[in-house]
Amino acid sequence: MEGIGFRTLDSTGVQRLTFVLFSFLSRILAEQEVENLSGLSTNPDKDIFVVRENGTTCLMAEFAVRFLVPYDVLALNGIDLITEQASLALPRGAEIEGNCGNTEADLQISWINDAYTFRIFFIKEVHNLSKGNDIWKISKVQLSYDTSEATQFINAYNPGKHTASTHRLSALVTPAGRSYECQATQTLTLISTDHQKGVTVSMSDIQIQPFDIMSDFTFGPVYKCITDQREQLEETLPLILGVILALIIVITLSVYHVHLKMTAQQPQLPRDRSLYKNM
Repeated sequence: MEGIGFRTLDSTGVQRLTFVLFSFLSRILAEQEVENLSGLSTNPDKDIFVVRENGTTCLMAEFAVRFLVPYDVLALNGIDLITEQASLALPRGAEIEGNCGNTEADLQISWINDAYTFRIFFIKEVHNLSKGNDIWKISKVQLSYDTSEATQFINAYNPGKHTASTHRLSALVTPAGRSYECQATQTLTLISTDHQKGVTVSMSDIQIQPFDIMSDFTFGPVYKCITDQREQLEETLPLILGVILALIIVITLSVYHVHLKMTAQQPQLPRDRSLYKNM
């Protein structure tokens, strides 16, 4: 009887554990979705990624990105090493994962059977005493790559997996509740585990928002980068100066016209002083 009781208890425990695991996995699958919408972009170099939780968009990212990765090849003499550069881009069919939180979020993009993985980490800094000063930013960027992937790393010497990361990064600083937008190219340098080589990440045509998205598939109010603001000012400044100059000319001509009209209405005095006696 004791043996039967033990088996019954063990079976019940397994059933409960199975139910808990199934519920947990079902909740994760139901609550979180990731979508690669790059096929909707009219720019073949621009990718669009969306992370949704509980049926609501919690992270959106649009950008074009290229990676310049240095690697070693053996020289013709068979002794020396030469550094080559591999230029990488995201393919349209890349797989994505993402996580959303109140103050932390991340986006992970992988391609060619995880030979390459690009990760962006976001944090939100909340200032309780001054809510208007809350900001979000990119705190870390990471690229994992495999130099044994011969389509990009041709004749790589001592091929293997490496990871390149930023250190103490504070990029794309944006007021909370707004999306960061920048047409200009933003460049970051990542330090690789492959003999501390510098990997260059160039991002352009950017619009990102990892927190506080109020409407599904819709970015919040735009916060433009300094470079775009400067370029916009340079484009509009000649127009503004032209309008100001035109206004100055119009005002000057108007004042001159009024002056002539007032002068014409004044009585004309005789130039000969002897005529003043008869007036």
